[in-house]
Amino acid sequence: MTNKLNGVNVDQLISTINLIKNKPDIANFTFRATNKWISGGHSKTTINGFFGAGSEQKRERAHVLDGDEPAVLLGEDHGANAVEAVLHALASCLAVGFVYNGAAQGIKVESLEFDLEGELDLHGFLGLSENTRPGYQNIKVNYRVKADAPREKLVKLCEYVQKTSPVLDIIKNPVSVSINLE
Repeated sequence: MTNKLNGVNVDQLISTINLIKNKPDIANFTFRATNKWISGGHSKTTINGFFGAGSEQKRERAHVLDGDEPAVLLGEDHGANAVEAVLHALASCLAVGFVYNGAAQGIKVESLEFDLEGELDLHGFLGLSENTRPGYQNIKVNYRVKADAPREKLVKLCEYVQKTSPVLDIIKNPVSVSINLE
């Protein structure tokens, strides 16, 4: 019988952790995305294959994400804009970390919700100020969780998740990015 908690196969999770401990090279992943501009602020990003666990991986189906701007920012609202997608990525990453690590610790999560706000000043994006960052100046995250663990244990779990979240790390720390015209 499969040992599942929070929708996570705990036995497989522990097996994966142990496998990576014994074969550290299989922990190296390269994720890819391809974006195609449609019109105005609208573009589509396709996510399909990636390298991981020592070989090329293919998803069962490609995932397509629409990006656009709301009307007030001259778009047609075909999808979330890029900075909203960052909030989605952060929430998704925190949720995965919370339920996976909760399952590994034997914590049953009944419900988990995140509310995120990112504050951004368009002066930077529009090139109207050299002193204003074009990106978020501040991101606030509030969460609610219902689980079979005391509050103190849930707070410690969330602290651990923050230490191990790839997306939170990407947001908080500079990442080398190279952009090249082909």
